[in-house]
Amino acid sequence: MKSFDVIIVGAGPAGGHCARQLAGAGISVLLVEQHQTFEANNFSSAVTPMETLAQFELSESVVGSFWNQLVIVSTQVRKQWESSTALGAVLNFAKLREFLAGEVTRNGGEVWLGHRYLSHSSQDGETVVMLKPQGKEPIALRTRVLVDATGSARSLLSPHRQKRPDFFSGTGIEYLIKVDDSTYQSCAESLIFFLGHHWMPQGYSWIFPMERNILKVGAARYYGQHQILKDNYPAIKQSIELLIKDYLQIDDYHRLETHGSTLHYSRGLQDIYYRDNLIAIGDAVSSVNCLGGEGIRHGMASGQIASEYIQEYLADRTRDFAAYQHHLHQHFKRSWDISERIARKVYLEYSDRRIDQGLAYLGNLEVSEVIELLFSYRFENMTKGVGRILLSKLTEFWQKIGQRLGLSSTIG
Repeated sequence: MKSFDVIIVGAGPAGGHCARQLAGAGISVLLVEQHQTFEANNFSSAVTPMETLAQFELSESVVGSFWNQLVIVSTQVRKQWESSTALGAVLNFAKLREFLAGEVTRNGGEVWLGHRYLSHSSQDGETVVMLKPQGKEPIALRTRVLVDATGSARSLLSPHRQKRPDFFSGTGIEYLIKVDDSTYQSCAESLIFFLGHHWMPQGYSWIFPMERNILKVGAARYYGQHQILKDNYPAIKQSIELLIKDYLQIDDYHRLETHGSTLHYSRGLQDIYYRDNLIAIGDAVSSVNCLGGEGIRHGMASGQIASEYIQEYLADRTRDFAAYQHHLHQHFKRSWDISERIARKVYLEYSDRRIDQGLAYLGNLEVSEVIELLFSYRFENMTKGVGRILLSKLTEFWQKIGQRLGLSSTIG
């Protein structure tokens, strides 16, 4: 029976980066992926800020496009921010996972595509993992550490749905469409988000540029009863078609692909992080921000943190992964809790008018402040927009008073 120090089930960003780190440290690691190609599960919209490329040493070959504009559109308001330099990238999700897997093999690890996880059990102080290669008989492997990187499925640590924590869940669908030059150029280098009941009740939608003449057009909806809206919401695909028809104003396009996924975020981060020598990473421990569904760089961060504690475990310097769970809570919990509260209000409570007002406030922020808010979760920036509106109104008021009194100076 073949043995490894670590077997990681799931070759997404979290699993791939964790395997990459372990292989680079000389650990015997196997990365397992149930699909035979990385294109077979190409489900992420894959937007990230620029620092992600340097932080995780990603090749530009995984980039679909760079963006330097951010546009947010609500039912009645449109705000735009622009930078002279690139603010971030839209990654090619399939190429990203393929790149990480390539790094694993380059560092001496193994990657097995087309192998489905079946089960695991303890035997003689180690864990025996059963895998099913496509079209072949199941095989058994030994490992000292087993990693659940199966995403929201949580297939290893939480296979029984009735025993899972309380989730805040949502589903997203995205079209990859090929368009003419004019339509593509109108969206090139721009991230465009849509909020409000007109565009996407109970969620948000988006248009992102990819390779030339290719756009990502998608929408996501969170589960739960809206406090204002009734239950007759349009289907998610109808909201995507609305973007194509009303915003892009095109009929002539070719749909290359339709993909999607469901997010199950554990409220208060109550996931099971480990059990004995089994440890979970990425979406399996809610390493995804539920406000905007961003998970790639957070999943890779969890994988990198996990790799450090796995090495400690293999060296017999720790008996369990309690410190890993504490580390992830320190890294994510405060921002994640605030993000969840805001997401519930915006997507399940706010009226259209309230969303329009909120976007108007954000319009008073500088581009750097908006990027910090959206990608670094610095929610204190939201009050800056309100403060600047109040200051502007107060200045305007005193200017009018000064004019009525015949004063020549202005309040500025």
